[in-house]
This record gives sequence, C-alpha cells and structure tokens, in this order.
Amino acid sequence: MTETAAPRATDNLRGALWMLGSALGFTAMTVLIKFLGDDYPATLQTFYRQAAGLVILLPIILRRGKAAYATTRPGILFFRSAAGTLGMILSFYAFQEMPLADANALSFTRTLWLVPLAAFVVRETVGPLRIGAAVVGFLGVLLMVRPGAGGEFALGLPALAMLTASFLFALTITGMKVMTRDHSPTVLLVWAATLGFIFAIPGAFISWRWPDPEDLALLCLMGVLGTITQACYIKGMQAGDAAAMAPIDYTRLVFTVAAGFLIFHELPNVWTMAGAGVVVASTLFITIREQQLARSAKLSATPDSQ
Repeated sequence: MTETAAPRATDNLRGALWMLGSALGFTAMTVLIKFLGDDYPATLQTFYRQAAGLVILLPIILRRGKAAYATTRPGILFFRSAAGTLGMILSFYAFQEMPLADANALSFTRTLWLVPLAAFVVRETVGPLRIGAAVVGFLGVLLMVRPGAGGEFALGLPALAMLTASFLFALTITGMKVMTRDHSPTVLLVWAATLGFIFAIPGAFISWRWPDPEDLALLCLMGVLGTITQACYIKGMQAGDAAAMAPIDYTRLVFTVAAGFLIFHELPNVWTMAGAGVVVASTLFITIREQQLARSAKLSATPDSQ
C-alpha cells in the first residue's frame, strides 16, 4: 500500500463510521415519526424538528450576530427553505402512512431528480450514461409503486407524497450547489434553520395540540436525531470519497426493514425490494460517475508539472 493510499483508506473508514451513525440516527428518527404519527400529524412533527435544529444553532447565531445571516441572494434562501419545509412535511406524512422500508426506498429517488435539475438549473453537462441511469432508476420506482398485492396500481397519496418530497429535497440540494459558490455552509445552515422554523409555524398552528410530557420528550428527541443525522452525513461525506460513502448510506434501507419488522411487524413485498435494488444501483452509478467526472476535470485543470 502506498503512502497516499493509507491515509485515504483511513479517511474512508472514518467517513464510513460517520455514515453508519447517520443511517442509525435516521432509522431511529423515522421510527419515532411513525410511532408518534397517530397523535401528532406531519405538520406538527415538522415544527418540532425545525425547532430543534434552530435551538442547536442558536449559540452560533448569538455569537456571530448579523454575520450569521450575511447573504446577497435571500430569494434563493427563501425558496430553499420553503421547498425543504414542504418536503419535510410530505416525507413525514409518508413515513407515518407507509411501511418504513417502502417510504425509505422511495426517498432514494432524490439522487435521480438531481440529474435533470443539474442540466436545466445548474447548466451542468449531463452525459448519456447519467441520463440512462436516471431513466433506469425511475423504472425501478414504477416497479415499486405500480404492482400492488393483487397487481393493481398502488401509487397512493403517501407514495406520491414521498416522491414529491424527494423532488423538493433535490431542489434544495441544487440550490445549495449554487449558493456554496459564495456562501459558507454555516450561513446556509443558519438561514435554513431559521426560515424552516418560521415556515413550519402555520402548519403547526392549524394542527396544534399540547403534548403530554412523555410525548414532548419523544418529539424533542426526534428533532435532535434529525439534526444529528444531518451532521453525521455531512461529516461522513467530508471525510471520505463520495463514491465510497454512498453505498454505506444505503444501509438505511437495511436498518428500516429491520426496524419495521421488529417494531411495527412490517415486511416489504418482493416488488418493493426489487424496485429498491434498481433504484439503489442507479443512484450508486450516478454518484460514482459524477465523482469520476469531477476527478477528470480536476486533473485536466492542473498545470503540467513537467
């Protein structure tokens, strides 16, 4: 093993541990979403999730003051937060109404939506391989949602909500790509937490109920887990190669299948697992392909040292 390969392997191992932490935190959060769903609708759960994120970032906001909100493009930040909050409400609703494994499998379509958005919004050059992988991935989605238990069309409101949420999350990621060109990650997080909390207030007001002390603790824990999950994911992607980290992120599907079976007695059918396999394979190909293209571009931009 070369000297450069050893540190890279260590970084990937550290990143893998962060990604596993993210997958476990995500699974625990979705279990709480489903467990509390009978008494607390998605709009109210979203409010607590956003409130927890804002509380965690409050020390940074107080320390930096106006600098924490320094921006030249508030319009995009407002759009990102509105799309993200609506996407969160829809995804929480899907997790409440669908088996955990089914909802989680559909959430992976976020990567597929990034392909057309990269072409039309960010103006990236998208080659035929990535386009083909995205098309195959969406065929996998049809495999999951169309054949029901008796072969009937099974695209109900919860599945449609998760697909819409995945598209909205892809929009927020695309917006982040644009904003990171001249904004720090901290500023983006502060804006997202603040506006996300504000945008969640109307839905919470409409569906408000005072939680019992035990439920309040679980709602706060759900919000904290959501923030921890996001932080672990970012740390994992920063530490390791994206192509190496992406497969580990899909352990979420394994964990949610186990949690759904052990806690809620859910067992995904063969169509869900087959379609999920197609979606996972397609999104992995897209992730690996994008990293290969990024490396090629970096090498071509490096001056010849000889």
